Amino acid sequence: MDCVYCQLGSAGSTTVRRREFVPVARILAEVKAVLASNRRVDAITFSGSGEPTLHAGIAKVIRGIKRMTDIPVVVLTNSSSFANDAARRDLLDADIVVPSLDAAAPDVFRRVNRPHKDLVLGDIISGLERFRREYKGRIWLEIMLVRGVNDSPDHLRALKRAVTRIKPDKIQLNTVVRPPAEPSAKPLDRVDLERIRALFGPKAEIIADFNKKERRPDGEDVAKAVLATVRRRPVTADDIALALGRAQEEIAGPLVHLLAEGKIKVVEHKGRSYFENR
Repeated sequence: MDCVYCQLGSAGSTTVRRREFVPVARILAEVKAVLASNRRVDAITFSGSGEPTLHAGIAKVIRGIKRMTDIPVVVLTNSSSFANDAARRDLLDADIVVPSLDAAAPDVFRRVNRPHKDLVLGDIISGLERFRREYKGRIWLEIMLVRGVNDSPDHLRALKRAVTRIKPDKIQLNTVVRPPAEPSAKPLDRVDLERIRALFGPKAEIIADFNKKERRPDGEDVAKAVLATVRRRPVTADDIALALGRAQEEIAGPLVHLLAEGKIKVVEHKGRSYFENR
């Protein structure tokens, strides 16, 4: 998919072919190193600059992590591979799966997710239904709402019908709060989100603007930690300070140096400054 709201920018091209983009052994070695550092880890989450279920070895990675630790494994997915029986099976050992469903009508699907030509929305929804029957863990279904694209009353009712079929444990409502791939992708306001939350019922929650404070990375070089944070997604200075458990003055210098070296850039969005990877 090449979603209009993507905080990593436009993909430019899409694929549905699964392969081992990064060696399984390399991923497991990196996870092992972090676990050995005694840093606090609340969850080990697959997201990245692309779709995790396209990695043909994701089942091996999940099983390898489960042999190392009892820390929960979470997978964030755009659901594009859920029509594929093997891709669904590959996620069965994860503790939490957070699939996205932003559309319940093919025309809206094309507008908001700009999918690969071989993807069929009905097959994805049916795959999510089958996954609910196969999977024993928790499913937190995320819906990313874009003003004027997938937020009409008729479409929201269609989405609710699809969600009823899927039976997730939670419904997470989000909107465009970071610089999107397309400037035309606009957010909903809090009042609209509250109205939609009421429509979806007691399992629904609003996750837009949620920031989780993490423990500071002891012994790490601050500049490297700041750069690693920016490379994950567009972030404000406040986001970086929260993520690293550092005071604002501790990250100000590294940000200035990284900007001067051309390793990061600043993008203005809705009156806020976001730092992005170049």
